[in-house]
Amino acid sequence: MEPKKNPKADVSRNTSLYFAVGLALMLLVTNFAINYKSYDKDAIDIGLLSMEELEDEEIPVTEQIQTPPPPPPPPAAPEVIEIVEDEAEIEETVIESTETDEEEEIIEVEDIEVEEVEEDIEVPFAVIENVPVYPGCEKGNNAAKRKCMSDKINKFVQKKFNTDLAGDLGLTGRQRISVIFKIDKNGNVVGVRSRAPHPRLEKEAARVINLLPKMKPGRQRGKAVTVPYSLPIIFQVQD
Repeated sequence: MEPKKNPKADVSRNTSLYFAVGLALMLLVTNFAINYKSYDKDAIDIGLLSMEELEDEEIPVTEQIQTPPPPPPPPAAPEVIEIVEDEAEIEETVIESTETDEEEEIIEVEDIEVEEVEEDIEVPFAVIENVPVYPGCEKGNNAAKRKCMSDKINKFVQKKFNTDLAGDLGLTGRQRISVIFKIDKNGNVVGVRSRAPHPRLEKEAARVINLLPKMKPGRQRGKAVTVPYSLPIIFQVQD
């Protein structure tokens, strides 16, 4: 029996081609649908602008005030030149020549005496060659005289210093007064300076040190010199 269907009329041969064409058409329609834009007519109606409703801006009229120019400066006063007659006589200074000739007599100049100015040299008490000698400390070597002088000055201050003054001033406890003075090249006590917790204690320490007797001055290389001396005054105030 012969088949009735024509083999050339088989539609299933081009199914893949038809599928690809259909897919392309669907993508084209989808893209067009996504990008399509529509506008509302009421939203884009901007109306008409009426220029007649704008009011004219009034520009104020300013009046320019003209200030008068400043008056011209007064003319400068003419300089008055006073003519002074040249009647004063001017003495001319004659400069004599200092050059000498062979006939001029030469005068001999006598020897000029130059006075030596003694310098006030200070040598510390600890290193001086010959310490100042306190009255009663003439015996012994330099170290013995130094110790004797320190002991004598301490006893003198303990005897003369008014320790009750600190109690009257309301001070309590241990009090320390630092005193510095100099024994000059004549043996006198000079340049007394003191530092204490109260000004009245400073005055009392200076008063006592100025009462020290005259001493034999210290000597350095055979010459009398000034010797600075420091003395601490320490005492306890009884409560």
